[in-house]
Amino acid sequence: MRIAQIAPLAESVPPKLYGGTERVVAWLIDELVKLGHDVTLFASGDSRTHGKLHAAWPRALRLGRPRSDPSAAVTALLEAMARRAGEFDVIHAHIDWLHLPLLSRLDVPFLTTLHGRLDLPGLPDMVRTFPAAPFVSISDSQRQPLQGARWLGTVYHGLPADMFCPGDRPGSYLAFLGRLTADKGPEQAIRIARAAAMPLQIAAKIPRADSGYFRDRLAGQIDGTQVRLVGEVDDTGKQRLLAGAAALLFPIDWPEPFGLVMIEAMACGTPVIAFRSGSVPEVIDDGVTGFVVDGEDQAVCAIERARKLDRRNVRARFEQRFSSARMAEDYVRHYQNIAAAKA
Repeated sequence: MRIAQIAPLAESVPPKLYGGTERVVAWLIDELVKLGHDVTLFASGDSRTHGKLHAAWPRALRLGRPRSDPSAAVTALLEAMARRAGEFDVIHAHIDWLHLPLLSRLDVPFLTTLHGRLDLPGLPDMVRTFPAAPFVSISDSQRQPLQGARWLGTVYHGLPADMFCPGDRPGSYLAFLGRLTADKGPEQAIRIARAAAMPLQIAAKIPRADSGYFRDRLAGQIDGTQVRLVGEVDDTGKQRLLAGAAALLFPIDWPEPFGLVMIEAMACGTPVIAFRSGSVPEVIDDGVTGFVVDGEDQAVCAIERARKLDRRNVRARFEQRFSSARMAEDYVRHYQNIAAAKA
């Protein structure tokens, strides 16, 4: 099939550091190319892909200098997509809602994967405005606020099976990986680690918008000994952090649509201890790849049980459920159905 992938312009594909959506798009394209499909990626010019790159804007917006006008960049992306829409059997968009007015009028086969939270004001009105627009969710829980949307199904994220190597034994510390924002639960992770008398290593970016939260709520608790901040890490750093940890703490306080860090830990054979919210019960096989808990006390109790889990089973379950090859095959079925229905 001739497939177009439309990526956000905030980060390159794949991203230099942080950027879950762009990372997933990169893995998906690689697998689609392996399956023999002709894939074109519409993204920033500093992206790298095994498909064909259409550079809609010179550089990714977050790290690009000098800073660009995001509205101008998105306008260029939409124009590029409109000019070439007729060249593809299906267009797969990852840019939320921006493309809907355009692609709905161009009468081309398309679908949208929504990567963010959907319990926000105004989104039900958006769904009613485009009742025929087909969507794919990244977890069943993600779609709950928008039952009226035209959901084709759920496709869980996947990552390359050879990207991370599993560790062979539990380490002596706990890990936290993600943004240092209140809804990701870094304060809870610190309290859990202290209650368990275990070191905690935090690999995270500090969003500019949340620098006050970090200064007021977290900085004083990071002592460099029991609680260490190792900063934002690349894939090599993730491998070291996750494979060497006794468990990954994922004490979220928001309806997480998927939680890529959970399957990154599983790929390293590392169990996950996560609060019961959003997609967590779908992603974690309780008692096999980690534990789904209700609060900090249960999380502390789960740490010793997590250390006893067979890390080979954690890795095996990752390979069964969350490889990028499986993700691509799931999407191809949706592409074929959409293209056939249009024909």
